[in-house]
Amino acid sequence: MILRTHLVRALSAASAALLLAASPLAVRSADLGQASPPAAVPVPAPSPAVPTAPTGVSVSSTVHPGDVLAINVYGEQPFTAVVQADGTIQHPLAGRVLVGGLSVPEAHDMLVAALRKYIKKPSVTLAIQQQGQVNVTVLGNVKNPGKYQIRSGGRLSDALAAGGGLATVSGKPPVARVQQSNGSMMTANVQKLLRDGDPTQNVDIEEGAYVYISGAETIRVQVLGAVSRPGNVEINEGDHLSMAIARAGAEAASRPDLSRIHLTRTDPTTGKVSGVYELNYFLAAEKGDQRYDPQLQVNDKIYIPEAKSLSTGAMAIFSILGRLIGL
Repeated sequence: MILRTHLVRALSAASAALLLAASPLAVRSADLGQASPPAAVPVPAPSPAVPTAPTGVSVSSTVHPGDVLAINVYGEQPFTAVVQADGTIQHPLAGRVLVGGLSVPEAHDMLVAALRKYIKKPSVTLAIQQQGQVNVTVLGNVKNPGKYQIRSGGRLSDALAAGGGLATVSGKPPVARVQQSNGSMMTANVQKLLRDGDPTQNVDIEEGAYVYISGAETIRVQVLGAVSRPGNVEINEGDHLSMAIARAGAEAASRPDLSRIHLTRTDPTTGKVSGVYELNYFLAAEKGDQRYDPQLQVNDKIYIPEAKSLSTGAMAIFSILGRLIGL
C-alpha cells in the first residue's frame, strides 16, 4: 500500500530566497536601456546525500520525481537512478520499478521484490542522494514575489517560504489559489495552514505551478488604453502591475502593447504626480526581471497603448493570471 506523508513545514522568512536587491520602481523611462540587472535568484544547493541506516535503507521521507537515488545491490556495481515524471526508475537488472510517492523503506522493498526474479536473496541499500527541484511562480501578498525553485514534492508552505512569507497579515484572511501546469486549480485557506497547522490546506506544488496569495485589503487603481475592461480596477493589497492588467482584460482582441506600459504614480499626501514610468512587461514575463512588474499603490494610473504585433507567450501568462484571481 502506497503511503503519502503530509508534512506541514514551518514557514520562516529566513528560509526564503531573496529575489531583488532594488526597488521595483527604480527604473524611469530614461533609464530602461541602461538599467543594471537585478540580483540573481539564488538556486538552492543540492541536498547532501542521505545517510544509510544499518538495515540498508536511508532515513528520509518520500521519493519524488527528479530525486536521484543511490542504489547498491550486493554483488553488482553501485548505481544511481533519476526518478522519472511517472515515478519510475530504470534499473539495469530489474527494469522499470515504481518508487514515486513511496517512503524510502517502501521504495527499497519494491526494488527488492523486483530483483527477486533474478536474485534469490537480494541485499539492497537505497538512499536519496539528491532531492529534485521544481519551478514555481509565487505572486500576490508575499514579501518577495517571483520565480523560485523548491524541492520536488514541495507544498504550499514551501512556496510561501520561498516568497519570504506573507507581506501583510492584518485584515481578511489570505487565500491561496494554485494553478498546476496541467491547468487544474486548487484553493487553500492560508490562515488555517499557518495558524492552525491544518495539513489539508498544504496543497501539493508541481513543476510550473503558479501560486497567488490574496491581500488583506483591496485598493483601487486605474487601467486605460488597449484593454477590454478599462477604468477603475480593484486589486488586492500587495498585487503587482500584471494583476491589474489581468483584471482590466489584457486580451488579444484589444492588442495591448506590453512593451510600453505607462505608470503614473501620485503622492497620497499632496495629490501631486510623484513619478511617471515606462515599463517593458516582457522583461518581467520572459526574463523574470520583477522591476518591470512593480507592486502597485492606491490611485496608480496605468496606460497601455495598442500594439502592432502581439506576443503569444505574454498573452498566455495573462490568461493564467486571470484564472488565479478568479476571472
